[in-house]
Amino acid sequence: MKETLAILVNKAITFTCKVLRPILKSDGSVTPGYYASKVDKHILDKLKYPRYIVGITGSSGKGSTTSLVAHILEGNGYKVIWNKNGSNIYNAAATLILNNTNPFTKKVNADVLLLELDESFIKLIFNKVKLTHLVITNVTRDQPARNGHPDIIFKKIKNSFDSKTHIIINADDPIVNRFKYLHNGQVTTYGVGNFIDDTKKPISNTIDGAYCPLCETKLKYKYYHYGHIGNYSCPNCKFARGKVDYEATDINLDKQFMIINKGIVHLNKNVFFAVYYTLAAYALCKTMGLTNKQIQHELNEDIMDSKRMKNYYLGRRKVEMIESKNENALSYLQTINYIRNEKGTKTIIMGFDNVSRRYEFNDLSWLYDVDFELLNDESINKIFCIGRFRYDVYARLKHAHIPDDKIILIDDLEHIILEVKKHSKGKIYTMVCFDMTAILKQKLLEAQHGNY
Repeated sequence: MKETLAILVNKAITFTCKVLRPILKSDGSVTPGYYASKVDKHILDKLKYPRYIVGITGSSGKGSTTSLVAHILEGNGYKVIWNKNGSNIYNAAATLILNNTNPFTKKVNADVLLLELDESFIKLIFNKVKLTHLVITNVTRDQPARNGHPDIIFKKIKNSFDSKTHIIINADDPIVNRFKYLHNGQVTTYGVGNFIDDTKKPISNTIDGAYCPLCETKLKYKYYHYGHIGNYSCPNCKFARGKVDYEATDINLDKQFMIINKGIVHLNKNVFFAVYYTLAAYALCKTMGLTNKQIQHELNEDIMDSKRMKNYYLGRRKVEMIESKNENALSYLQTINYIRNEKGTKTIIMGFDNVSRRYEFNDLSWLYDVDFELLNDESINKIFCIGRFRYDVYARLKHAHIPDDKIILIDDLEHIILEVKKHSKGKIYTMVCFDMTAILKQKLLEAQHGNY
C-alpha cells in the first residue's frame, strides 16, 4: 500500500500548493515529488508506464526540443505527459509522473511520457524502468561548478540507459557522436549540412571537442557551425561525423524553412538553434513511427510559437526577448551571433539575478568562456547591464574592450524602460537568463499601458 499512499500524498500536496500558491510563492512542481519519495523511495520503479518513455537531454536545446516534440505528438492524437515548466530534476519528474498516475492501478495515464531531463538525474528517475527513446542534443561546458568537465556529463548520460533504449543523437557534436561507436542498441543520427554562416576556423574560444575521443588525434573540420559543432573527421582513425540519417540542408533563416531529407520543413523562429531543435524533434518522431506527412503538418501548418524568443514593442521599437542559459557559453554564443547578424542599429539588455539555484555559491568564471568580444560591433548602440550581478557583467564587457560609453549600468530595474528610451536607439534585444524574462516582460507591458 506504500505505493498508493505515495501517489495520494503527491496529489494532495500538489493541490495544496495550487490553492496556496499566492502565499507559498511556489507552483508545486518539485515539493510533492520530494515528499512522495519519502513515503516510498522506489515509487517510480513500481509504476505501469506507457509504451513510449521518451527523454530529451543535453547541455542546451532540450527544452525547445521537448516542447516541439509534444506539439507534434499531441497534434497527431497522442496523449502526452511532459514537463511544460522545464523542471527536469528527480523531484520534478516524480511530481509530474505521480500526478498523472492512478493510485490504485499504478498506471501512468498517457500514450507517451516525454521528459526534458537533466543529465545528472536520468539514472535516478529511470533506475529499473528504462527509456524507450533518448535524444541527446549536445554536450558542452554547462554549469561547470556543478557538472565539471564535459566528459563527466558524457559518462553520466552513458550510464543512464542500456541497449534497449533507442538513442537519437546530434552527430555534429563529436562528444555526442561517441555514442554511435559505443551503444549496443539502436542509434539514429541527425546533423546540419553546410550553412552560409559556417566558418573554416572556429570563431569562438569555447571548443570542447577538439580531439578524437577514440585515438586522441586532433580532429579536422570541413566547417564549424559554432563552438565544436560541425563536420569533422579524425585523420588517424574511423571516427567522423559521417553521413547522418536526418540532415538539414538548404537552410533559409529569413524565410524560415529548411529541407530535411528532401522534405520542406518550417522553422518557428529565424535563428540557427531552431534548425537543431526542429531537426531533433523530426528525427525522434520518425523513430516513433510517425510519417513525414504527419510531422510536416504540425511543423508547417499548425505552427508552434517559439519557447525561447518573444517579441514585444516599446513605442515603435521592436523588443526581441532572447533567453540565454547561464553557465553555458555556447548558449550565449548563439544569441550573440544572432544579434550580430541582424540588420540595423541595436540595443542590448543583459543580466541575471541568479547563477544557479542548485548550489549555494555563485561561480562566475563561465562569463569568461563567453565570447563577449563579438559584441564589440559598430551596429550595437548601447548595452544595459541589469540584475544582481550587473557589475560582474560590466567587468566582463570591459575585459572584452567594449567602449565605456556603450555600457550603461542600471541599479534599479524600475528605471530600465525610461533609461532605454532616453539613452539608446535601434531595435532592442534582451539577452537574459530565465529569471529576468518575466520581470522585463512586466516592465514592457506596463510601458505599453502608459505607466511610464
